[in-house]
Amino acid sequence: MNIFLHELKAYRKSTIIWLLSLIAIMVLFMSLFPSFHKDAGEFTKLLEGYPESLRKAIGLDLNNLFTIMGFYTYSLTFIVLVGAIQAMNLGTSIVSKEAREKTADFLLTKPVTRSTVITAKLMAAFVSLVITNIIYGAAAYGMASQVKVEDYSLKIFLLLSLSILWVQLLFLAIGIVMSVMIRKIKSVLTVSLATVFSFYFIGMIGATTGDASLRYLSPFKYFDPSEILRHSGYEISYVITGAVIIGIAISASYYVYAKKDIHAV
Repeated sequence: MNIFLHELKAYRKSTIIWLLSLIAIMVLFMSLFPSFHKDAGEFTKLLEGYPESLRKAIGLDLNNLFTIMGFYTYSLTFIVLVGAIQAMNLGTSIVSKEAREKTADFLLTKPVTRSTVITAKLMAAFVSLVITNIIYGAAAYGMASQVKVEDYSLKIFLLLSLSILWVQLLFLAIGIVMSVMIRKIKSVLTVSLATVFSFYFIGMIGATTGDASLRYLSPFKYFDPSEILRHSGYEISYVITGAVIIGIAISASYYVYAKKDIHAV
């Protein structure tokens, strides 16, 4: 049994749905940019009426909102959220679905090690995310080229778009840990939504209060689009922290999965 291809095929439908969702949100936001840019003065006056704490929480930066990069940065606040749910959903279902579908005993009687099983499942999820981001990135670049009113940095645009994948990898790793540690997950989507939105709100609170330490508690802030635009690159300390978290989570998943009792029912 080729577990990798089987899992990749199993993820195909959901990958297409999530991909179309990401592209739809991006197109919706970017199609509004010409109007925002044209009436920048009026929109600025309107948005200035919002409390500064609220603008920070939702990523509204009036200094660059009316540039193509600034507007794309704002849209990523919501696009990354959807991408995180996709990744968390994948990670949480990697092992738990075998128990729900009562196929764990069948899978583990095959002449393959547990590490081989989880590696194949992990690689299938990773490839699904990579495919999602490649197609999304191409669509985003095409849309940005259509609505742009000034030249922009392709490098920064690429870094901003890649932030979706990096955040997804963090949530994929978190989801895998939960998948192997929780004996039986009845609803993957419920767990995924609760986890993702909890981290999202922590990030919003950190942005509102200006507490830098809270950034380390929310994966969304490791590759914050606003900070990427401000620094024209990733912040090394958060990149390292994210890589460490992913490494620890994946290693722990292998260890726990190799030792745990697998319940088929």
